[in-house]
Amino acid sequence: MVDLGPIFPDAPQGWYVPTYMIKGDPERGIEPMAPDLKSVYDLPRYWELFKDPEMPTKGRFHNSPPGWAVTEINEIKFKTYGLDETFNLFSTGSDSALSASMLSAYERGQAWVGYNWEPNWVMGQLDMTKLEEPPYDPDVYNDLSNRGCAYPAAKVLKGIHVDLQTKAPEVVELIRKYETTLEQNNDFLSYMSSNNADTEAAAIYFLKTYPDTWKAWMPEDVAQKVEQALKEVN
Repeated sequence: MVDLGPIFPDAPQGWYVPTYMIKGDPERGIEPMAPDLKSVYDLPRYWELFKDPEMPTKGRFHNSPPGWAVTEINEIKFKTYGLDETFNLFSTGSDSALSASMLSAYERGQAWVGYNWEPNWVMGQLDMTKLEEPPYDPDVYNDLSNRGCAYPAAKVLKGIHVDLQTKAPEVVELIRKYETTLEQNNDFLSYMSSNNADTEAAAIYFLKTYPDTWKAWMPEDVAQKVEQALKEVN
């Protein structure tokens, strides 16, 4: 295999809150609930906003589903940051349940805090803010009794079979130049979810929405042919 580099700059993961909690949302009539909420260490003073309906003496933190490696990491971080005194860890049960809990709270303009990652369709639909953590430190992160720092960015790479370089060099050159942004990936994943679209429809959506991006991947004459073909697609 040959590594042709990243698909996009990075893929963050962490603990998120709706941005309207910090900045408000005038169009929806939402005032800032927690204007000074910036980091995980600010959560204890705002715990009442996240009150757990099953145990209202503490806030609720929405953890990732059981069985995920990140779920156990979140549990350790939770204790390292001292949040077990003011928050309960709530198991969302599944990927879809985690997203649904976030989406439901967002549509109601309510407080929500929990784990998520990008790119992700739900992150493309909602305006969320990732809470600050201490900078990533491999020694801290790999300490199974600590974990008290930011997650490392996940690298998403383009890999090809070595023989493709001689069999289809023009394809290799296209793949080598292929690079998108995190925002673009969130956007077309959101498009797929909202429109029940398959990958082909998502590809057409991407090509029509971001022409300046993909035209940089190919010769001008090829780009013109793609552009002409897109005009014939509904």
